[in-house]
Amino acid sequence: MITWTAYLAAAAPVLLLVLGCIPSRWANRHASAVGLMTLLATATALGTAMVVAAALIAAHWHGQQTTYSLSIASGWGIYLDPLSSTMMLLIAFVGLIIARFSIRYLDGDSRRGRFLRWINFTLGAVLTLVLSANLVMLTVAWVLTSFGLHQLLTHFRERPGALMAARKKFLISRLGDVLLIAAVTLIYFTIGGTEFSMIFTAAEQLHEGSESPGWLLSVAATLLVLGAITKSAQFPVHSWLPDTMETPTPVSALMHAGIINAGGFLVIRLSPLIILSHLALDVLAIVGAVTAILGSVVMLTQPTVKRALAYSTMAQMGFMMLQCGLGAFGAALLHIVAHSLYKAHAFLSSGSILDAAPVAALREPNRSGLRRYLQLPIAIAAAVSVATLSAQILNRSSGITAGGIALGLILGIALTGIMWNSLRVARVPVIVTGFLVMLAVAISYRTLVSGFDLLLAGGGITATVSPSTVDIGIAVLVAIGFGLLFVLQLAIANGTSSPLLESLYIHAHNGFYLDIPMRKAVRKIWKKPVVSVK
Repeated sequence: MITWTAYLAAAAPVLLLVLGCIPSRWANRHASAVGLMTLLATATALGTAMVVAAALIAAHWHGQQTTYSLSIASGWGIYLDPLSSTMMLLIAFVGLIIARFSIRYLDGDSRRGRFLRWINFTLGAVLTLVLSANLVMLTVAWVLTSFGLHQLLTHFRERPGALMAARKKFLISRLGDVLLIAAVTLIYFTIGGTEFSMIFTAAEQLHEGSESPGWLLSVAATLLVLGAITKSAQFPVHSWLPDTMETPTPVSALMHAGIINAGGFLVIRLSPLIILSHLALDVLAIVGAVTAILGSVVMLTQPTVKRALAYSTMAQMGFMMLQCGLGAFGAALLHIVAHSLYKAHAFLSSGSILDAAPVAALREPNRSGLRRYLQLPIAIAAAVSVATLSAQILNRSSGITAGGIALGLILGIALTGIMWNSLRVARVPVIVTGFLVMLAVAISYRTLVSGFDLLLAGGGITATVSPSTVDIGIAVLVAIGFGLLFVLQLAIANGTSSPLLESLYIHAHNGFYLDIPMRKAVRKIWKKPVVSVK
């Protein structure tokens, strides 16, 4: 690998951060010029990411090294591998779309220049985070990302709800900063450095050796997981995410398609270290499962599109954390990429939902004939086959584990629901539909998950989870929880009505009141009242 590739990768975040430092007053007076510079900067970042990705692919094709650590100044540098290249390409692509949308969305806003300035700054901070060569640099970028997001969340300063949500997010982010700094400190004193290359070498030696990694590293890994939980809106610090819906739509898209993935990226990046701690993996599995189930239930009761999407993101990030807790880091990376692209489109097109409503109303379920009796059995059969295949893929190197079985069951349940709903409105023969969907899902899932596993292995992340890592009891409880969620969704789809469901609806609509303690804490800590700015 030629050194210029790493320097080229470093140029993209630097350019965006420089544009993010433009004074707000000048930016507001020259909003059109700032918009043009933003488009050029994000397009340059995307072009750079494509070149870097192509260089890594070419190096892999020729059997060359694809992981490089380049120190630019005093330990600050670039760690370039398939994982950072994938995330860089994803962020740059989504960033360009959001930047273009923002210019049109805020046309006529007197503070549009300031908004675009902070879009550039935040994108630059996120790119710096994924390209960091050591934990100290990653922590600084982590804090800068939160700082830039706070400025975007307070764009409409005249809205008390927006200010309250921004303050809640600010306090939770500071908690995450403390946890991350504590983890970095423990890693430094235990391993003797914070460079990723040094950490991965030490983790590999501990993983292959017979000696225990020690309780300090286990605590450090758990602190990393807890810090990632705060950034990815996991239970019980999740309430800031749905409360930020008063922010401009481009900010929502940036949060849900980019920034919220920082927690997942941190876990995947440091997976060789995290798998050394059974406690860290168990916390990931439990918290991820609870968050996924909670978000899925509450999402069904939300009356607004953006708030429902927020709880959907919370559920998706919970499932992604669960995948990491079960050792399926390749599947988690696939989930991050797919969810980012989907959620960016969902938020940026949320204003067009009313145009699509008449079309959706015409798609009434077809309950006639054989379809009515075979749609659920065919869906279950297809899902079970895919779930079995998934369990084999995810555990091909270490045998069938409790975590692999649990993840296979969850995937089977999810696919059953998807196919059951699709067969309700399908216009082709039910047998053909079931076979084609089963075949497509099986082939695509095997190819994609295997491909992302190989991608992570190519980047030096070859960590595997031993069969005893995930406790059987936790795996069983996780599978039961998702099974109950599936039964609930079937009951709602069939129009089942009962006092229990009505009571559950009311509580779920209010998020089970889990945000009340957090709101009280914000009001108590942040003494300054929320007032309208005119």
